[in-house]
Amino acid sequence: MSPTESPLGYRRDPVGTQPPLQSPAYGSSRLRAPRLAPVALAQTLTEITGPLIGASRVGPSDPDLTRQHAEEPQGQRIIVHGRILDDRGRPVPHTLVEIWQANAAGRYAHDGDQHPAPLDPHFTGAGRCSTDGDGAYRFVTIKPGAYPWRNHHNAWRPAHIHFSLFGVAFAQRLVTQMYFPDDPLFATDPIFNAIADERARQRLVARFDLEASVPEWALAFSFDIVLRGRDETPREDPAR
Repeated sequence: MSPTESPLGYRRDPVGTQPPLQSPAYGSSRLRAPRLAPVALAQTLTEITGPLIGASRVGPSDPDLTRQHAEEPQGQRIIVHGRILDDRGRPVPHTLVEIWQANAAGRYAHDGDQHPAPLDPHFTGAGRCSTDGDGAYRFVTIKPGAYPWRNHHNAWRPAHIHFSLFGVAFAQRLVTQMYFPDDPLFATDPIFNAIADERARQRLVARFDLEASVPEWALAFSFDIVLRGRDETPREDPAR
């Protein structure tokens, strides 16, 4: 089988459904995007067989970001859940899913984030879980706040959660972002709008899920991730 063939009938992503490596409105991409054509490197056993990643790497408190410290963090408690699917709608089981995010005030627990919003000593903003046999994942966390990022005048990032998915090895990784419905900052965010196709952009927006919400405890949002195909979830290119 040639490198361009696939038993699943793989096709290139339709134009506009994935962000370009260089997006002029996104200032950092002008410095970080590669200027030469990428070079394809053949995978070896090291890339496709290990180190193995799975449920054994998930600790008891990892899926619940509100239970990782002595007290609960400040902010609106939410449930984020969904399924990881392939291009035929089949579940992808036993996949390691990681998330990271800002706290309710819009600040990351990271030395590089110095904007004047309060840190929460009871919120680290990182979690992980493994999908079950049906490809499902579930996190309990705090709804993140918007934050300024100095890309352009009065620039603010919409509230979002970063997702990272691993295959069987670290070289098999997908990174994307999940947004919340009806955010007024969508129109002014060049990262969100780097995806030219409107339908593809909307695949990054979670769906409010009242049925999965827990009365008097937490609202829920549903966010499925499709790894490839016509309904593929837009992702961040690892070369960026």
